Amino acid sequence: MPPKRFSIRAKLTIGALLPLVVAILVCSLIGIYIINSSIIRQAQEKVRIDLNSAREVYSNELVHIRDVVRFTANTPLAAQAVSSGDRRVIKPILSALRVNEQLDIMTAVDRDGRVLFRARNPGVFGDDLAADQLVARALRGEVTAGTELFPREALEKEGAELAGQATIRVVPTARARPSAKQVERSGMLLVAASPVRNGAGRIVGALYGGVLLNGNNAVVDRIKRIVYEGVKFRGEDVGTATIFLDDLRITTNVQTMEGERAIGTRLSEEVYNRVIVKKEKWVDRAFVVKDWYFSAYEPILDLNGAVIGSLYVGMLEKPYSAIKNKVTLIFGGVLLLGSLIGLVVSGFIGSRLAQPIRELQNLVKRFSAGERELQIAVTTGDEIGDLAGEFNDMTGKLIQREEEIRELNGDLERKVLERTAELAEKNLLLTKAKEELVRVEKLAAIGELAAGVAHEINNPMAIIRGNAELLQMAIPPTDPSREEVDTIAQQVGRVEKIVANLLRFARRERKHLGKTAVDRMLDEILNQVGHQVPLAGIALRKEFAAELPDIEGDPDQLRQVFTNLILNAVHAMPDGGALRVSTRLAQGSRFKVQGFNSKLKIQNSKPEGDFCEISFADTGVGIAPENLEQIFNPFFTTRASGTGLGLSVSYGIVKNHGGKIEVTSECGQGSLFRVILPMTQTRGKTQQHYPTSP
Repeated sequence: MPPKRFSIRAKLTIGALLPLVVAILVCSLIGIYIINSSIIRQAQEKVRIDLNSAREVYSNELVHIRDVVRFTANTPLAAQAVSSGDRRVIKPILSALRVNEQLDIMTAVDRDGRVLFRARNPGVFGDDLAADQLVARALRGEVTAGTELFPREALEKEGAELAGQATIRVVPTARARPSAKQVERSGMLLVAASPVRNGAGRIVGALYGGVLLNGNNAVVDRIKRIVYEGVKFRGEDVGTATIFLDDLRITTNVQTMEGERAIGTRLSEEVYNRVIVKKEKWVDRAFVVKDWYFSAYEPILDLNGAVIGSLYVGMLEKPYSAIKNKVTLIFGGVLLLGSLIGLVVSGFIGSRLAQPIRELQNLVKRFSAGERELQIAVTTGDEIGDLAGEFNDMTGKLIQREEEIRELNGDLERKVLERTAELAEKNLLLTKAKEELVRVEKLAAIGELAAGVAHEINNPMAIIRGNAELLQMAIPPTDPSREEVDTIAQQVGRVEKIVANLLRFARRERKHLGKTAVDRMLDEILNQVGHQVPLAGIALRKEFAAELPDIEGDPDQLRQVFTNLILNAVHAMPDGGALRVSTRLAQGSRFKVQGFNSKLKIQNSKPEGDFCEISFADTGVGIAPENLEQIFNPFFTTRASGTGLGLSVSYGIVKNHGGKIEVTSECGQGSLFRVILPMTQTRGKTQQHYPTSP
């Protein structure tokens, strides 16, 4: 009779979770109340909203300056004064306006951009500001307001005391961005400019004014007063605001350890990279001078859209940390008490449940190590018992599946081998087809080139031939120069034949078969090659086979092949060397290809004829390995004066004769070209089986 079923979930719930229910319930009520208030999230959202409010305060300052400048520029008195350039009329207007509106600068320029009057520094005028962005826009008719960076020279012109106010010494602090700068002398100003128009609406000049932010705490204090309303925590301001020039605090109500404003301290590296470098808003915790704040930063842009500083607001983290600490202590106490109770109860129950689980774990390890036919006894009616039964079923099914997988793997391996062999065969055929297609296309290009070359060469060759004949007629046969003239005439005839043969080959014309004495032809070529290239320092060696029979072929085309190979060998030995030309008879067989697969099937492998092998060995510079596969391609050459056609044409002639060309070479040691030709020409689709090198 199976044991009475009592689920392990019920056991663990009663034994471990029951004492935790009360603790979790209490902690949940407290946690729901506190967590729902979303301390951190709300703090960050608030500081984000505070930043928007600070931006509005900052913008309102700009709007105020813009309105003052615009209204002043639109007054008839200002237009009349600027138009006439009368500094005595301009002075009371701008000076009174600067003082009444608490502006640091107020300046008038004429329509050419030259300064007419500076309210703060009347003694400096006449300088040209036409290239200044702010003035240029106003002279174009725009009312412009924004934040601008004034260098020290510009501040000194507006007033020496402004340059002194703008000077801020850098104060090193912990976590601040490192910098080599010790003193900041540039000034950040809220500025506005407006065109001045006469009664006819024409622009006669411009006014611009502004407030220097360096060391001016009015804006940041107004932000703190409006946004944070002076809230304090343990005697310390909760909210702060700062305006940065680049990474330097130029106006702030953040305090140092000594209780002074932290003007001259710098941004942290992380905030600088986000806000100044990437032009992004940044809202997160940040260490500000001496405390952690919930902080928000946004870049301040100049009139050209470049980042010149940033606006910051922050709330002290201490009030929120105090709340979090209190909540943490409450949660920790409740959870600790509940956990201790649950640990005692669950430890007792767990010890009862651990034994079958350990046994099951041990069997799983043994099964993973390769043991089979493993079974576990089912002694309980809970999930542990169900798991043991499933384990027993699983081991049996896994053994069966392993056997099936082994069979499938064997079948798959066989199929893969078969498909791999087929794929390799098809790839080989495809590669050969591609290579042949490329060679055919290049040979077709030779045909087009040969037609043009033949047309261009025939005319001058006719002139050379005519002059040679005239020389033959003019020089007696006994004259010593007659032999050279005869040689010229003979070589002209050969050139004409070569051109004609090349043209016939390029146009796939049929070859003119005849009997060719290879040894005699090679002798003639070697005797005449000295007229084409110098043979100084080159030793010629002939190794002709005894009683070599004539071969069947086109004599002129074969002469072209042998001449090309001999000339190439001579060119490969610019410093001299040895050229060996040899011939021999070689045995081979002709066969027809029935098909291509993993094993080549051959019919009629009975020897049917001999081959003539002509070898050209030189001791020249050799051919680089990467060039060996390309030397028979049309237009490929490694010589600056070569055309790249000789070997390609030779390849086509030899192939058309049913033969082949082989080459072996070693850089610095020389090259060996082997031309293998059948003794007789065959017709029909047969494949030659060529002999290998001896």
